[in-house]
This record gives sequence, C-alpha cells and structure tokens, in this order.
Amino acid sequence: MYAAILTVVCGGLLAFASESLKEKQQANIALEQKKNILATVMELKEGDDPSAIYAKQVKAFVIDYNGNVQEGMKAEDVAVASEYKKAPDQRLLPVYEFSNESGQVESVVMPVFGYGLWNNIWGFVSLESDFNTIKGVKFAHAGETPGLGARIDSDEIQVRYKSKAIFEGDKVASITMMKGEGFDYSNDKHKVDGMSGATLTAKGVNNMLQDYFVCYQNYLKKNKK
Repeated sequence: MYAAILTVVCGGLLAFASESLKEKQQANIALEQKKNILATVMELKEGDDPSAIYAKQVKAFVIDYNGNVQEGMKAEDVAVASEYKKAPDQRLLPVYEFSNESGQVESVVMPVFGYGLWNNIWGFVSLESDFNTIKGVKFAHAGETPGLGARIDSDEIQVRYKSKAIFEGDKVASITMMKGEGFDYSNDKHKVDGMSGATLTAKGVNNMLQDYFVCYQNYLKKNKK
C-alpha cells in the first residue's frame, strides 16, 4: 500500500511538473532552433539576443515540392521529422530567408533530416544569395558514436562544407563526404573530407543532403543567380 501511494504521489508530482514547465520547455526549444538557424549565417557573440535578431532579419515561410509558398502556414508548425517520412514530393518544406539591415536577402536557410548509423541526424544548411553556394551548416545527431560519427556536430567538420555548391549547372550535384580523412578537396565544389572510422554516418549525411536538396531544388532554381 505504501509503495502504491508513493507511486501515485510521485507520478502526480512529475505530471504536474511536466505540465507546468511545458510552456518554458517549448520556448527553450524554439530559442535553440533560432540559434541554430542564425549560426549558419552569422557568428553569434556574447550579449547578442538571438530572438531579436531572428525577429528583425529572418522571414520564415513554407513551400511545397514545386517551390510554391503555402499561404497561411507557419514554418514553426511544420514538424520536419514527420515530413521526412513522406515521399519527397509530398513534403511541406520550411524556408528561412535571412536579410541584411536594408532588407536585402543575403542567405536562405533550409532544414534537413535523415538517418545516420544509429539514429536520426538533422540540421540546417544556409546558402549565399546565389541560392547555390553553401554559407554554413549546423548538424546534430541523436546517437552517433562519440569521437567518430558524433563529430558531425563539431565546427571542424561543419566548416568543410563552406563554399561548396549544390548545383552543377541546373542539376543537383549535392555535396559528398568522402571515405577516409586527411585529403584535400578544396578544388572540388561537391566533395568534402571524410571522418575516419565513421563511413556509415558520413553516408547518412550524404543521403540526407541529397534528399533535401532535391526537395528544395525547384524553389532554389526559381531564385538561383
């Protein structure tokens, strides 16, 4: 009886705490997403207010596979993990346009989602104003191997994608993380150095980027310079 009462009381307290903190948790998740989006286009300094910068310089909207804006839909309401389960041409696709102080679009940011060696991987990719050249990436993972595949969330790996290109002419060529590490791909717009001992995670990243660049290609082609 004591154990039953204790279980009910503790369960009730946990449920109450979870419900009470739900709004704050959602706010923290939203703030973290804004930070990750901004991190692909700028360096956030100590004292910066990500929410204020985001509100002033980011325009978020939703498109379909054909690149058409879906009126009345909010980017924050689209669950990318759920959309990933659909066929590419059926997905709703959030877009985040980053503008400078004068209102000119400098970058476009796209969320990406996929599967690594052990679990989900995801992130954001930003492009320069030519809608082709990578400005920055921010990757994350749920359970890749520490010291190996888990390195995809490190600056050391992510900086390798800077200045690479999505298109070869009008065709999506994507960017491939190669097998092995310590090689120079600076002269190849579609290849980056690999991660030693993490071939399958790298393959997951490659598949993720190819998949989502194809999803966004019609929107990008409409704006590509």
